[in-house]
Amino acid sequence: MDSRPARYAVIGNPVAHSRSPAIHAMFAQQTGQQIDYGRLLAPLDGFLAAVQTFRAEGGHGLNVTVPFKAQAFDYAQRHTPRAAVAGAVNTLVFQADEVLGDNTDGAGLVSDLQSRLGVSLHGARVLMLGAGGAARGVVQPLLEAGVGQLSIANRTPARAEVLCAEVSARIAPEQARRIAAISLAQAHGRFDLIINATAAGLSDAAPDIRPELLSHAAVALDMVYAAQPTAFMRLAHSAGCPRIEDGLGMLVGQAAESFALWRGVRPDVAPVYAALRDALAAH
Repeated sequence: MDSRPARYAVIGNPVAHSRSPAIHAMFAQQTGQQIDYGRLLAPLDGFLAAVQTFRAEGGHGLNVTVPFKAQAFDYAQRHTPRAAVAGAVNTLVFQADEVLGDNTDGAGLVSDLQSRLGVSLHGARVLMLGAGGAARGVVQPLLEAGVGQLSIANRTPARAEVLCAEVSARIAPEQARRIAAISLAQAHGRFDLIINATAAGLSDAAPDIRPELLSHAAVALDMVYAAQPTAFMRLAHSAGCPRIEDGLGMLVGQAAESFALWRGVRPDVAPVYAALRDALAAH
């Protein structure tokens, strides 16, 4: 019987910044699982070769980050329903005779909102800024959680329309009726929750939205996280939004989903979130 720890990794480019190894090490210690989790830097044109080598050397599974989630979807031979809707995969499970692809991003976001933050999503009016890969993974889980209306606003409205059309074709008609693509200029009225899924935060820029949208919202959440508040979070603060969060809880939540899929045990995210938050604050 092989007593070596089961090998996992996060694959991406870049990947040196990833906190996934620290997260999964804490999950493993907490649950008594024997795993070896590392980082795998793949060349931009070398995703497939890197994955095949890792698998051939005995790897059990991979987390997938930018820019390989679409390629991971194509590589997987079978998809979970949520990955099929997203058209993107962030978790690969290497099984004996096939590769399973999952997308745990949305489940991580929903879990963080409901469990850690106590946000009620049932019937909520949600505005999501951005229509790229980050948005793609969370649309269906938000609908599953019962949001009443999900408006997807993008700087280029056509991109939001494409995302809505693609997702609508893969979900129940009842769910499809609750999503709509709008331009940033069309975003008006009151939203219970505003989610920034744009990449603007990576360059410390905020989406171009009217501040009053944030002043009327109960919660503003940026999928990006950093030691200091992001530009979106600062905009929400200046607008008077009463509750402002970043994406650290979502990061830990999606990792917990992956860990449960791989190991069959669900870790407690609260102490891991607290440890990461403390580590961020120390920098």
